[in-house]
Amino acid sequence: MTMTEILLVLTTLPDKASADTLALRLVEEHLAACVNILAPCGSVYRWQGAVETASEIPLLIKTTRARYPALEAAIQALHPYDIPELVALSVTAGLPAYLDWVAASATIPNPA
Repeated sequence: MTMTEILLVLTTLPDKASADTLALRLVEEHLAACVNILAPCGSVYRWQGAVETASEIPLLIKTTRARYPALEAAIQALHPYDIPELVALSVTAGLPAYLDWVAASATIPNPA
């Protein structure tokens, strides 16, 4: 198994356009190896003392613990919500070749 700790990071966006933009930026900047953009879902939550409902686009972001601080900063800077959902889960098992690919893809390449 890879020596690099892999994380699965969850967030939601208000619409497909903002989800596409954020996902592309995270991968382009090597903050994530892959971002899955899921189908819209319904969310029920408490915000500023009131129960709210919304349709949101979930993202599943694969990255490394080393890249997480920069990923978090990018999401906070680019996300349209005041307080975006941002939850990181440690990946405790997986196909070693896939986990190695995530680690390599979420690393800034050395200039040749």
